[in-house]
Amino acid sequence: MTTVSRRVAAISSIFVIALLSTAPVGAQTMDHGKSDAEMSRSQAESPYADAMDSMMHSMETVEETGNPDADFLLLMIPHHQSAVDMARTLLERSRSDDAEVAAMAQAVIDTQEAEISAMKVMLARLGYPVK
Repeated sequence: MTTVSRRVAAISSIFVIALLSTAPVGAQTMDHGKSDAEMSRSQAESPYADAMDSMMHSMETVEETGNPDADFLLLMIPHHQSAVDMARTLLERSRSDDAEVAAMAQAVIDTQEAEISAMKVMLARLGYPVK
């Protein structure tokens, strides 16, 4: 693992830990008892709902290849893109008042976009090029 990869992994891990540690316990799991309409209403209240909806749609529409490596990468791209979209939402629409959170959001954008590019290169090498 390269130094850049280690840094990206460390920053990504910190971001995930920060998100999980600040979310209420009930928010860490999906309430499967809610109807689609109820879930849509609760998501509509979040400035991040569009990013989450886009990720879920993209992941659901991925045509798996049967190649575990390619499938992993194909599913991770929308996951990473959602993180980028959420970070941009914070920086552009919500305008974070906390410099540390804003810096984390920018780091998420930088690292996740770099990882998306790397995943696309790997997919092309594996014979599954994507746009």
